[in-house]
Amino acid sequence: MRLVSVKAVARKEFYHLMRDLRSLYLAFFIPLLLIFLFGYALSLDVDNVKTVVVDHDKTQLSRDFILKLNASSYFDVIHHLPHTHAVTRYLDQGLATMAITIPPGWTKDINADREAPIQVLLDGSDPNFAGLSRGYITSFVEEYNRDRLLDFLNRKGREEIKPPVDGRIRVWFNEELESRNFILPGIIAIIIMIVGAILTSLVIAREYENGTMETVRSLPIRGGEFLLGKAIPYFFIGLTDVLVAIFMGQVLFGVVMKSNFWLMVLASIIYLSVALSLGLLISVITKSQLVANQLAIIITYLPSLLLSNFVFPIGNMPKVLQIAAYIVPATYFIDILNGLYLRNLGLSHLWPSYLVLVAMFMALSTMTFAMLKREGM
Repeated sequence: MRLVSVKAVARKEFYHLMRDLRSLYLAFFIPLLLIFLFGYALSLDVDNVKTVVVDHDKTQLSRDFILKLNASSYFDVIHHLPHTHAVTRYLDQGLATMAITIPPGWTKDINADREAPIQVLLDGSDPNFAGLSRGYITSFVEEYNRDRLLDFLNRKGREEIKPPVDGRIRVWFNEELESRNFILPGIIAIIIMIVGAILTSLVIAREYENGTMETVRSLPIRGGEFLLGKAIPYFFIGLTDVLVAIFMGQVLFGVVMKSNFWLMVLASIIYLSVALSLGLLISVITKSQLVANQLAIIITYLPSLLLSNFVFPIGNMPKVLQIAAYIVPATYFIDILNGLYLRNLGLSHLWPSYLVLVAMFMALSTMTFAMLKREGM
């Protein structure tokens, strides 16, 4: 391989990239926009559940129950409604997610040691949100009952009853239980696919559409030199985007990598090489920029977002999609990201994912080179 030829192709591609505002937009603006949107807007955490309350009891105990509910970080009591008919309007129009109705005589039933039910209505349009909200309100009611029972025993002068099972919960790897701690590292996989696969899927197809591929064939340049020269500018752009994403994640959102930084760089280089090879392969096969762009989105971006264990767990998918997920390169890169960012793992634990990405790169590079050779390069 002659470095002079690689340098000439890389220089030509770099100059074209500088003149193409659409490519620069995809290369730099879209990754920054994704970081902001995913970091600030996308959250799988359930906090501040909008709650409306109907208090028919209107006693000190019912008001104390509502105040404690509102003091919790999980609930936000936005309105006290006069009657239950207003609850329907708030839930139907999406103004509230949960409604609590305290019936009349609620305090009397509690003081008389009778069952004292309250009604909790949940908007189940989003099953995940509703399920977590139900768990929160159930835990809140159980804790409230426990406090009432302890207060009753103290008034009676009895000894405090200790539960037989003492569950001591300790959270590993994501102690704050913040979804952004694994969402933001996952964005890096999406960014690399945008820069690596979608942009490079256009470079060779553009040569075919512009009619310059015949000129390229007549040049004293080999297929490997041509592919490497085409990929180099996008390689450095992708690596720059990765470093910017790491920096912004730490500065803006406090997401700090727990493991070795250079392992992250190594994984990014291998994964970026896979993305570049896949984009070049699509470009050689399609020979059309429009078709290449659409195919790259379907083959690279969407699977990386939906089938990589990034947002949706692979274990919850149908068997067919679970099998498909394991041929998506982002699945292994996100596994490495989670190990480096959250679990503080090293190469001794993550080497299988590294090895799979290397194998994918070699296979895709061989296929791309073979396809280009069939075209006379």
